[in-house]
Amino acid sequence: MFRLHELVDRLGGEIAGDGDVAVSRVGTLDKAGEGDLAFLANRKYLSQVGECAASALIVTPDLREALAGRNLILTADPYLYFARVAQLFNPPPAARPGIHALAAVASTLPASVQVGPGASIEEDVVLGEDVVIGPNCHVGRGTRIGRGTRLYANVSIYHDCVIGEDCILHSGVVIGADGFGFAREKSGAWVKIPQTGRVVLGNDVEIGANTTVDRGALDDTVIGDGVKLDNLIQIAHNVRVGEHTIMAGCAGVAGSARIGARCMIGGQAGISGHLSIADDVVVSAWTLVAKSIAKPGVYTGNLPLQTHGDWVKNFSHLRHLDALARRVRQLEQNSDGPDDRSQG
Repeated sequence: MFRLHELVDRLGGEIAGDGDVAVSRVGTLDKAGEGDLAFLANRKYLSQVGECAASALIVTPDLREALAGRNLILTADPYLYFARVAQLFNPPPAARPGIHALAAVASTLPASVQVGPGASIEEDVVLGEDVVIGPNCHVGRGTRIGRGTRLYANVSIYHDCVIGEDCILHSGVVIGADGFGFAREKSGAWVKIPQTGRVVLGNDVEIGANTTVDRGALDDTVIGDGVKLDNLIQIAHNVRVGEHTIMAGCAGVAGSARIGARCMIGGQAGISGHLSIADDVVVSAWTLVAKSIAKPGVYTGNLPLQTHGDWVKNFSHLRHLDALARRVRQLEQNSDGPDDRSQG
């Protein structure tokens, strides 16, 4: 439980109303009650404030007069402030140091590390202080994991990978599996190319459930500081993702692509291999990025939903665009000549 003035002392902002009001939870405008702290980040929901029973609200300073009489925390970005408050109210479980009797550990670990049942840690692994290795996780030989990083159940980290500090890897994450590298024989058979690079994750990286990050073929696959990857994402070999980029579920990045810093990649977006995306690019959901993007901005490439019959009809027109373009050019060229009707 925190009083409003305690929150402001920690997180900044300004109080309007009673700074001694105590709050212990965060809630939505329509569900919050006494003891809750709600937030208003979009003015289109202002009409809901009248019915809101929260003890206090996080709002922008321009709403001070409109919400006079309510207990307020005034801040330029209520949603960000809400996120900070939610972290205070809901800290992650503290590590419970010790190695479970059913874990298999072949490396010397700090006393502050927690290792759950069924976990396996191979030789030459180096873990920082306060690392948590959840049940049934596997950490391959030679891997380095930084202070405060947490692996939830069933995470697999292959050999020689590097994981930074304060990272979160959710259940089912696989780090360092072989990249998809094969050469083809004349017969059509495939010859595997050994993947000898590593995966290197920076600090404060969060990776969602069942996401995979493949090791590099020769160079490393690198995920920068502060990157956030949603569930069910595929990052292929030799990819580099710049710091503080975020990527939504089911996106896929093909081999050797370079993604800049502070990018936002929408759900089910696909990024082809061996191309570069500049810093501060937004790729909309379902977009296929098939060529490099050199400038910041929002990029979208998809078609709106339509019935199958309409799609077949419209695609038939698309197939004839080249012929139509040629006819238009011919008509334009003919119209540039003398008008026969004006002669005589």
